[in-house]
Order: sequence, then C-alpha cells, then structure tokens
Amino acid sequence: MISAKHLLFVFAALIFSLGSTAAETNAGAAQLSAVYDGLHVEQLWLAGHKVNWKTGEAISNKTGKTHCSAFVAAACMKLGIYILRPPEHPADMLANAQMHWLGEHGGEHGWKSVATPAEAQALANSGVIVVVVYENPDPKKSGHIALVRPSEKSAAEIEADGPQVIQAGSNNHESCSVREGFRHHKAWNDAHDFTVRFYANKNIRDCDLH
Repeated sequence: MISAKHLLFVFAALIFSLGSTAAETNAGAAQLSAVYDGLHVEQLWLAGHKVNWKTGEAISNKTGKTHCSAFVAAACMKLGIYILRPPEHPADMLANAQMHWLGEHGGEHGWKSVATPAEAQALANSGVIVVVVYENPDPKKSGHIALVRPSEKSAAEIEADGPQVIQAGSNNHESCSVREGFRHHKAWNDAHDFTVRFYANKNIRDCDLH
C-alpha cells in the first residue's frame, strides 16, 4: 500500500518537474523573441525598395516590391534553418514557391505541418520556429509568409485573430495578428475558416539564440 508520505513526495516531484518545464519554455520563448526583435523588421526589408535579402538594407528605390519571404528566409538562416531562398529561387514570387517547397521538400529539412493555429502559437511559445504561409491562387500574384512569434495572447484571441506574427510586407510589423498581417489576402476569418498553412521546425542552432 502506498503511504501518504510517498504520495506527497511523488506530487512534490511532479510539481517541480512541471515548474522546470515551464521555466525552460519561457526561456526558449524569450530567446526567440530577442532574435526576432533584433532583426529590426520595421526599419529594414521595407516595401518599395530593392534590398539585400539577408540584411534587409536598402540597395535602391524600386516601387511595388515587398519582402516578406526574404525576411523569413533571413530569420531562418540566422537560426540555422533552411527554407527556400535565393539563389535557389529568385526573390520575386518567393512566398508562393516557399509554400510549395514546404509541402514537397520541407520535411527533408526538418519542417513539419502544424494542424491548428493554437498549436502553432504553443510551439512558438516553447521556442520553436513556426511559419505561417499563404499561396496566392493566381500564380502571377504574390503570396505571403510570416513568422509566428511568442505571445501570451489568450485562446479566445487566437480563435478570433490567429497567432501573433512578425513580418515584412506591405506593412512591416514586429508584432501583429495573422488577421492583420494577412488582411490584404483575406486569408483569415477565424480559427475554423482560413487559407493559411503553418509549418514548424525545431532544429534551431542554440548558438544563434544569444
């Protein structure tokens, strides 16, 4: 028969284990947020400029260009993760190509499909890199891609507006909802009606998180 003292010991060990896991999750999220914030996306990868895709610095003025896919590629490269990028594919129409690549070849590089918006946010909150991507049904028009960033938003907020993201695009945001970030594509209505896809990759190089 298990004694009350033994049960108390097991319960205390369980609480300690859960506390440690939460601390590790918070640390991973904080490190990932620091990397994302350090990219200064609201000052770099600006629409209307030709940019160095790795740094986001303007090379020359060129109207009509946005750089969502270049920004995601640069962030992934910093974290030691491969996603389709120049020179393997031109910067033009790269988001559409990244969507195809993630579905067909992403698994070879550690990418896995994520089923729900809530799961995508939870993975980002544990320090995992997660992308949210939309493929334009018109191949002559650009799609969109962003990174899900750690956030303490509630389940109800995720249900209504989607996970929190960091992105370049027509408007660059260090932090906004999927609804806001993908509004030009009308790709999000709610957590049960959306045309974006989520992919996650856990193979982050620890050395690049500091």
